[in-house]
Amino acid sequence: MRNVALVAGGITKFGVREASWKDLVQEAGKAVFEDCPNLDRKDIDSLIVGASQPERWVYQTHVAPLVAELLGIDVRRVIARTEVACASGQAAIRYAWLSIATGLSDVALVLGVEKMNTKFMDVSQTCMVNVGNREFDGPNGFTAPPFFAMVAQRHMHEYGTTNEQLAMIRVKNAKYGALNPYAQFQKEVTVEKVLGSRMISPPLTLLDCSAMTDGAAAVILASEERAKELTDTPVWVLGGAQSVLHAHTVNQMGELSEWLGLREAAKEFYSLTKLEPEKIDIAEVHDCFTISEIIEYEELGFCKKGEGGKFIEEGQSYIGGKVAVNPSGGLLSNGHPLGATGIRQAWEVLMQFRGDVPKGRYVDGAKVAIAHNLSGMAQLHHIMGYSIEKPKELKFGR
Repeated sequence: MRNVALVAGGITKFGVREASWKDLVQEAGKAVFEDCPNLDRKDIDSLIVGASQPERWVYQTHVAPLVAELLGIDVRRVIARTEVACASGQAAIRYAWLSIATGLSDVALVLGVEKMNTKFMDVSQTCMVNVGNREFDGPNGFTAPPFFAMVAQRHMHEYGTTNEQLAMIRVKNAKYGALNPYAQFQKEVTVEKVLGSRMISPPLTLLDCSAMTDGAAAVILASEERAKELTDTPVWVLGGAQSVLHAHTVNQMGELSEWLGLREAAKEFYSLTKLEPEKIDIAEVHDCFTISEIIEYEELGFCKKGEGGKFIEEGQSYIGGKVAVNPSGGLLSNGHPLGATGIRQAWEVLMQFRGDVPKGRYVDGAKVAIAHNLSGMAQLHHIMGYSIEKPKELKFGR
């Protein structure tokens, strides 16, 4: 296997945008090309596009070839679209990494995009039912908020997690999001503000939830040989792991506060990379709801099971704590355009390692980072690792 590096990245402003789906693609494409002035577009031999539901939200399919046309690139090696709901973008990065590592590609563009706010918002909202087993979970109202509310209720019952601890997740991520000019929400909040916001699905209030968002993000990956030609500040891909539980229908899932899929993915990732949780400096994790980040602390090994609430209460996930979690502001501040989120996380890591972020959310001295996405009703989990130091050994798995 060959070493692979992130050599460039670019994102759009996230939020409720008047821009069309195509506009967002071109905006992110322009940004990533401007970030890599040494690159000739003719050198891009592969394109992977992360997009969850363009067929529903913007009535467009066959999107990877369309993105190639919009960006003016001729793709000769690999072109594909990935769709695993919220993890679509990160899956695209993983496939591009594998393509380059095995020699199939040399330079790959990965772009994730979603246009979730449309003039038919009733349709836009109900599209989210599609990530579950629509025939069985849909009639019971299992969109994301009620499902994650059940997760929160169970975690509270099992481990004594409190509403205040959930709110502390939003407070932390809003603190960093206020310093992120690309984030949808750039305003700090208090615990009282979170607790007092409109109830969505008990115990989750409006500020416990991430938003439906428009946005796009792009990164360029290259082989070690090409990376040296394209940048002086490569960020090396350490590898990735993915796990999915077979249970897709909610009533088949068992203990909702035990995310066994993430636990297995983390075990595989640490085995693959020879890392330990203590070695992670930055973790961009999937805080689609505040309870998600708390459980992710536990399953990623940052604290013991059941102590995620205590972990945030003690400030251990702030910059300067045990691990800086979501210094970008996370999904809670940035919003969550499904296909773009995982790629935005990789962009954040790239900017952090370059030192190209505002001082108040810069993780000084960071060397190792992970990005985590879940999808569906937390069945699928995906982890990618990045480092400023070139890995000595790469492998696909055990």
